[in-house]
Amino acid sequence: MKPKVDLKELLSRESEQVEWKRNVAEIDDVVRTVAAFANDFQNMGGGYIVCGAEESKDEHGFQTVSCPGLTAERLKEIEGQVMADARGKIDPAVTPIVEELPGEVPGRRILVFIVPATDNAHSYRPSGKESAAFFVRLSRETVEARNGVLRELLVRKQALAPWDRRLAEKAGIDDIDLLAFREIMQELGGWNVLSDVDDYFAETYRISEFVPSLAGRRPLDGVNHPRNFSLLLFGKKPTRFFPGAWTKVSLYPGTDRADRISERHELTGTLFDQVRKALGILKTQAPTIFDKESRVPNTQKYPERAIQEALVNALVHRDYELDDPTSVTVFSDRIEIRSPGMLPRSVDKEKFLKGLASPSWRNQSLAYFFNRLQLSQAEGQGIPTILRTMKQLGSPAPEFELEGFAVTCVLPAHPRHQMVRR
Repeated sequence: MKPKVDLKELLSRESEQVEWKRNVAEIDDVVRTVAAFANDFQNMGGGYIVCGAEESKDEHGFQTVSCPGLTAERLKEIEGQVMADARGKIDPAVTPIVEELPGEVPGRRILVFIVPATDNAHSYRPSGKESAAFFVRLSRETVEARNGVLRELLVRKQALAPWDRRLAEKAGIDDIDLLAFREIMQELGGWNVLSDVDDYFAETYRISEFVPSLAGRRPLDGVNHPRNFSLLLFGKKPTRFFPGAWTKVSLYPGTDRADRISERHELTGTLFDQVRKALGILKTQAPTIFDKESRVPNTQKYPERAIQEALVNALVHRDYELDDPTSVTVFSDRIEIRSPGMLPRSVDKEKFLKGLASPSWRNQSLAYFFNRLQLSQAEGQGIPTILRTMKQLGSPAPEFELEGFAVTCVLPAHPRHQMVRR
């Protein structure tokens, strides 16, 4: 029978998908990697753990693999322990496919565990540990999933509801500004004069099939709680529950933060309030610049549509489990809009920077409302709109800085603004 695994072919695969172990010092290391490949955080489809072989380079610097192999006794020991732990210590259990290949040393064999990706989030609890942990592959390493990585893994595997859809269990319906809610619903054309405001927050009522109910009940106490997105959009004081749910707008007269004088605005309230207040401030920073000697005399410093898309994207797609505010910093030559939260792993960075990434929503319920109010583009068109409007104006291309825990959009001013006398 033809082997399922070709070691030479594995060398051509992404290094994130293959773990080479010449000497298996710790069985726990192998089992953690089994759980990580099954979790498939990097969307590789699973992975291979090759025991008794290692990746190296030949004398010319090309990748190669040395395959001394394992003794029969050691191979059976590793296989038996890994398979037992994968079934007994990984939850839900994982059953890798096992393949044996000839080693380079006579009488020895290579042991390969083929781990398919699954739809579950798998935890691993080694012997002697009171609690289990989740593991993922990040680059070529198997690491414990924590904080944002853990949340993204659980949400992706549907073991945890997306943050915006979860119940705000410390809040009640009395924390909703019902007048603000009615105004928004009237603006959406979805207000029924025969209905009471409280009817909209019944667990069984849904504004659209694309968003969950505005509130829900916990099974244990039966109390009606608003969902997180409801508090952000219609709450009386969202920062009471989400410390980072405000926007900081800073204005500097020069090109850096070293200026002695600056202006700062702290915008609170619902997300709709913050967007409108911030756009009001930024509109004053996007004047029309005139050049009487040019055939195209009227040029805005920034296209208003690009500003709006960048601002709304920052607020709608940010991570509200972080306490940092959304920040907008205006310099004389650019606007920087920083959105807390890493770019989701499901988004291809290169395609994102070119405006070609497939749609991905961290907070889909928020995106629904902003799109319905025509405050943002739909179906992942925000970045392409920013790129297009900047190009149409003749401005330099926007820049996107993908920090570890934030995404920053930088909008350079139109070159003509430099001609303005200060």
